[in-house]
Amino acid sequence: MIRVLLADDQSLIRAGFRALLSAEEDIEVVAEAADGAKAVALALEHQPDVALVDVQMPVMDGIEATRRIASDQRLSDVHVVILTNYGLDEYVFHALRAGAGGFMVKDTEPADLIQGVRVAARGDALLSPTITRRLISEYVARRPEPHPSGLESLTNREREVTALVARGLSNNEIAAHMVISPTTAKTHVSRAMTKLHARDRAQLVVLAYETGLVTPRGR
Repeated sequence: MIRVLLADDQSLIRAGFRALLSAEEDIEVVAEAADGAKAVALALEHQPDVALVDVQMPVMDGIEATRRIASDQRLSDVHVVILTNYGLDEYVFHALRAGAGGFMVKDTEPADLIQGVRVAARGDALLSPTITRRLISEYVARRPEPHPSGLESLTNREREVTALVARGLSNNEIAAHMVISPTTAKTHVSRAMTKLHARDRAQLVVLAYETGLVTPRGR
């Protein structure tokens, strides 16, 4: 059973999401919060698999709530998905850096919302290749210089895999590109995430560009 925490200051949004998710046999909404501070407290109390967190909330916004959840070792298994009205806006960039595993727009199709929750619960980044390309072009290109990293701890294979993740490739696509099995590709990705202290693939993408391992095309 996938346990979900809903955090949004609009009760109507929460009610709609709850109705959609609760109708699925494998998903349970365990708690609701109307502000970021309450979301953090309820995450600690209920230990959900996925936290759907709105960006703009009173008391504490979604960015800070995400940062606190992502930095708390007690909540290491909680996957935060940011909810936004506008797609790739400035808030999303900050949320990904704070530790969010992906994002969804609030007017997403019901089937996509449900699938997104399942993807996030598996620990996969909720960023499609198209979104990843937009992310790197709109966000990473703003950073003039890469900062020091732990890339020296990666093997050549792990560096290559990390670069491919940053280009938006899935494990299956990485496996085909490198002529290895999907299981081996997943293992390389997991090891790279561990060595770079990335919570998930979304953070691995950000780190790959921040460290200069990969640079935005066209720069």
